Amino acid sequence: MERDGRADLKSMTLPELTEYLKDLGEKPFRARQLYQWMHVKLAASVDEMTNLSREMREMLKEKAFYASLNPVDVRISQIDGTRKYLFELEDGNVIESVLMRYKHGNSVCISSQVGCRMGCRFCASTLDGLERNLRPSEMLEQIYRIQRDTGERVSNVVVMGSGEPMDNYDNLLRFIHLLTDENGLHISQRNVTVSTCGIVPRIRQFAEENLQVTLALSLHAPNDEVRKTLMPVANSFALKDVLDACHYYFEKTGRRLTFEYSLVKGVNDNLDEARALAELLKGQHGHVNLIPVNPIKERDFKQSDRKSIEEFKQYLEKRGINVTVRREMGRDIDGACGQLRKSYIEKERT
Repeated sequence: MERDGRADLKSMTLPELTEYLKDLGEKPFRARQLYQWMHVKLAASVDEMTNLSREMREMLKEKAFYASLNPVDVRISQIDGTRKYLFELEDGNVIESVLMRYKHGNSVCISSQVGCRMGCRFCASTLDGLERNLRPSEMLEQIYRIQRDTGERVSNVVVMGSGEPMDNYDNLLRFIHLLTDENGLHISQRNVTVSTCGIVPRIRQFAEENLQVTLALSLHAPNDEVRKTLMPVANSFALKDVLDACHYYFEKTGRRLTFEYSLVKGVNDNLDEARALAELLKGQHGHVNLIPVNPIKERDFKQSDRKSIEEFKQYLEKRGINVTVRREMGRDIDGACGQLRKSYIEKERT
């Protein structure tokens, strides 16, 4: 893994790091020390690594890239303690991450790309298109900075922030292996969720990776017609093929899926849609997560009212569909994907 011709230290596995340092004339045990500084002690820079010689630290600073994110804004919800971070990358781009506190532990939602090219109409992340993919080190670093900032352990990670993870497939895979590696933070694969808007070949490929992560499908509509009005990806992959791929994922991994469904007033929240959704998901192994859509000023979508949400939920339940309504976290701090980054970029441009 390289960045501008320099080795990307935090994106390397322990065996790769061992090999890299051996080529630089260092002993194998140095690799384990370095790995621990990066992935256990969560060092913000090479200078913090006090049991490495000054010569070695200087050499690493010269020859290698050490990913470290700079928080340019942190907002804390007065409602539920959710923390939203805006991080600046080395190249000046900004990404956002969210820490959500639940009874079962702390969950961090990370971004996988700078921006996104999927164009989903209810999401602020896509408004400026895709800038670039994030490296594994930059994905890890979002979790590491937040854990270091709060002093609290992160136990769950959802790759559901800005970007389409399956559009950054190789980096996503390496990130998961590093995050769950026993020599690092060692977060259980079962506590990792990856969201996708439905890139069929990648879902099938992901099923073959022998992982135990949860797959979440951004569904948002019960048929291709409505889905195409919300999500351009629906023009490339029919719902039938997407759900076949999801079923394949369940068969290969035994992991039940989550079907994300953003409720948009007057678009996909009536009982006709609920009926079609119940029919569509009959026999699928998973549960539906209903999401009251976060209004963004660039779109005229409105959030469904509580009565509609409750009726939609009850209809699904009566037909044997496992369903929850997502708790709205950080509503007072631009909690939804892409909102904080969007307002920051606009401010910088003025």
